[in-house]
Amino acid sequence: MIRKARGQFITVEGQDGAGKTTHLAVIRDTLKTAGVDVIQTREPGGTPWGEALRELVLNRSDLAIEPIAELLVIFAARAQHIGEVIKPALDSGRWVLCDRFTDATYAYQGGGRGVSLETIAMLEDIVQDKLQPDLTLLFDVDVETGRSRAHQRGQADRFESEQNVFKQAVRDQYLKLAKRNPERIKVIDAVRPLGEVDHDVKLQINEFIRTVRDD
Repeated sequence: MIRKARGQFITVEGQDGAGKTTHLAVIRDTLKTAGVDVIQTREPGGTPWGEALRELVLNRSDLAIEPIAELLVIFAARAQHIGEVIKPALDSGRWVLCDRFTDATYAYQGGGRGVSLETIAMLEDIVQDKLQPDLTLLFDVDVETGRSRAHQRGQADRFESEQNVFKQAVRDQYLKLAKRNPERIKVIDAVRPLGEVDHDVKLQINEFIRTVRDD
């Protein structure tokens, strides 16, 4: 097994319809094949309290919520997630694979909702205490492809139901984040056939594992 004083933190990002769920399984299996002790979690959620907040944010479209209130709920869930799940796992030497993290907040609440990025950064500093992912895979699709795929899954959640202008703003913000953080955020073209995407995913993960081992 790979053991370090601190585990590694891998996050997966992407707009709706990018295929994150499918690719998360590939990432997890690749890590386990390499002998990595990994736990998988998600945001919003990851804890019983966080999952209750997730239901409010994603699935209660009958309840109106102000953008700043939505932001605070997400960071509240994140604070619990970090304290209860993520930090203890990393401190014990385990790796954490997380479906979305703070990049999603910048994309959805910042880009999509128009909340000040400075406000998000302030809450990030308070809640995360310098905790950042070691690697982020960003699965990128154009808006129309993403919408089509998301609709094929069935009933849309609050974010999947948004208009294309919202979704384009989310995508744009994700790509801006990737441009500013090229060492951490690796953009993967998720429009391509599944086999090609999975090949790239395995290459990225195995290269990251090699880098960690070499350190």
